[in-house]
Amino acid sequence: MAQHELRTIGVEEELLLVDPVSGAPQAVSGAVIRYAKDHAGVTLSGKRAEPFETELQREQLETGTAPCASLADLADDIRGGRQAAAEAARGVGAAVVALATSPVTVHPSITPSLRYRRMAYAYAQTADEQLTCGCHVHVNVDSPDEGVAVLDRIRPWLPPLLALSANSPFWQGRDTGYHSWRQQVWGRWPSSGPTELFESAKGYRTAVEAMLDSGALLDEGMIYFDARLSRHYPTVEVRISDVCLHADDTVLIAALVRAMVDTAAQAWRAGIPPDRVRTDLLKLAVWRASRSGLLDDLVHPVTRRPAPAQAVVQALLDHLTPALTASGDLDTVRRLLRRLLERGNGAQWQRHVYTRARDVRAIVSEAIAQTSGTAEEP
Repeated sequence: MAQHELRTIGVEEELLLVDPVSGAPQAVSGAVIRYAKDHAGVTLSGKRAEPFETELQREQLETGTAPCASLADLADDIRGGRQAAAEAARGVGAAVVALATSPVTVHPSITPSLRYRRMAYAYAQTADEQLTCGCHVHVNVDSPDEGVAVLDRIRPWLPPLLALSANSPFWQGRDTGYHSWRQQVWGRWPSSGPTELFESAKGYRTAVEAMLDSGALLDEGMIYFDARLSRHYPTVEVRISDVCLHADDTVLIAALVRAMVDTAAQAWRAGIPPDRVRTDLLKLAVWRASRSGLLDDLVHPVTRRPAPAQAVVQALLDHLTPALTASGDLDTVRRLLRRLLERGNGAQWQRHVYTRARDVRAIVSEAIAQTSGTAEEP
């Protein structure tokens, strides 16, 4: 990567498909995709040949951006994808919401593909209950070796991303007490979570092949690490975040991830070894971020001791400031981060709506406008 060349960023967002009146998730992903294909105008704002994809459950839809160098272009693509998804959903009588779990009680249904049916059989209730929506950020790397060097060096800095993006406090109609219940549900997959050090691209492939040889996973698509090498693109894919209610928060998470990749790659080129923090400590840091988000102590990425969430976020920003300065993103990140901290993450917003309305359906109703950007932020 040339010194002043910006790495491209791509974002995939998983959205819930819901009834706009009751707020209940609707198993209509196939119908939404068919509507979009039959109405070309729906996808004019997107740059991908296939702007939407199905997921494990029929009540969710994935949108994706093109690879973008500038945050402004990325923001336009994210908003365009959400608006196109909203329009296609309206075409079949549904709506989309950027909530990482459904506040309203739901019995989800598996998308009828052979792979997903095999997953449903193999993983039973774990698969049945996986109606969760994440945000996956792709950042390009020059080689698998650089990508693995990045994976080894960003491990301690991933949990704060979960705290910032946490957007899933409700499950089956009740408050779980967590900011990201999605993370708890997602953690049931046998391959999910933080990883050991890989040391090299060969070490990464050896680890993945050993996992596949165990027979516990159906295929390589089920390598559900918090951060992994993409199978299809020359990118590092960071998968720890909940889908964010506000598009600006998605842009913030993506900018932070790009700066993480830049910072880690630079350290690798300089011969600085990765932090050899134990994976069990990383799991504790992820749990803490999932439990309390931004409203209690987090595990500090350097000291491993409890520290106020805002101090941990500031440590993250300090760690990434040289890379953010070099990319020209520092002012934008500071502005977006300040806004998020002022209003709170998605979990705080959901609880605020519920406290006012005393009805989980109100969360979904108000999230419809927030997702598409047609409502003012609180």
